[in-house]
Amino acid sequence: MTLSSGYGRSSRNSSCPAFEVVLKRGSSVESIHRVHAVVCDAKGRILMKAGRADHETFVRSALKPFQALPALSSGASGSYDFGDRGLAISCSSHAGTAEHAREAFRLLWNAQLEPDALHCPIPTWGHSPLEHNCSGKHAAFLATSRKMGWPLESYLQGDHPLQQEINRRVGEILGLPPQELVAERDDCGAPTLLLQLSQIALLYAHLGASTHAELEQISRAMLAHPKLVAGEGRFDTELMSRSHQQVISKGGAEGVQCLSRTGDGLGVAIKVEDGSRRAKQAVALHLLRQLDWITQGSLDELEDKMLIIGPGLRLEVKGELRA
Repeated sequence: MTLSSGYGRSSRNSSCPAFEVVLKRGSSVESIHRVHAVVCDAKGRILMKAGRADHETFVRSALKPFQALPALSSGASGSYDFGDRGLAISCSSHAGTAEHAREAFRLLWNAQLEPDALHCPIPTWGHSPLEHNCSGKHAAFLATSRKMGWPLESYLQGDHPLQQEINRRVGEILGLPPQELVAERDDCGAPTLLLQLSQIALLYAHLGASTHAELEQISRAMLAHPKLVAGEGRFDTELMSRSHQQVISKGGAEGVQCLSRTGDGLGVAIKVEDGSRRAKQAVALHLLRQLDWITQGSLDELEDKMLIIGPGLRLEVKGELRA
């Protein structure tokens, strides 16, 4: 299916003031983080921003919902009984609990694969690659490769048919030839992509737009099983659990955070220049308040959990999205 992106460089990529996230110790400023953010619709139009919409960053784990597309289009998700739980773990950056590891193992088991086929690392604190936060993605990669008869040993290589198909699907959404996408190795061994922030927001606009059957299936699975996407107490899980199945949330390392509201066809991408996790979460909550995407009560609960980070320590966000 061809998706209309409308993506292109324009004067809307000119700079405006970025957000500043301030860590206060008591009444004094201790640290400041600079943060870029952009809101796009599914046609690629930049509706609001702070900082630079053309700021480039690796999308990191926020790419996972789109890396799961071949599992659906290949028929692997149906043949190996992924269900919504299997799709959710495929998109996850999970906490490595027994529940997470079991779900990743189930995908492998159904595809008649063993955990030692996984090429993600064993966590320093763990005993199996199933406990790695990307094990669900890797299990889905392997199941898809099994279904398609593609090589298993080289499933993370950039020239592998699976990775080429992922690039094709992402390029289709962005309206770009896949050969123009810049890929590098992520920490788990899988390729990740270097994109402009507006391009990342466009991906998430499509994820929430409900106009593409496979993306809608993925977003529905993430919202149905938020604990599998991250874990108890983690930002993505806590936000989606309080959003009444309205807001999709997926973070990536080095200060990347993405949001989408189901049915609206709007995507949000956030990047903290210094890679701070606490700053991306603070800005995400600030934007949710400005966009009025979740209830006041839910926002208050999340801010109490995420912005007060210790006795006498609080995060404050300065700035706003501008059209």
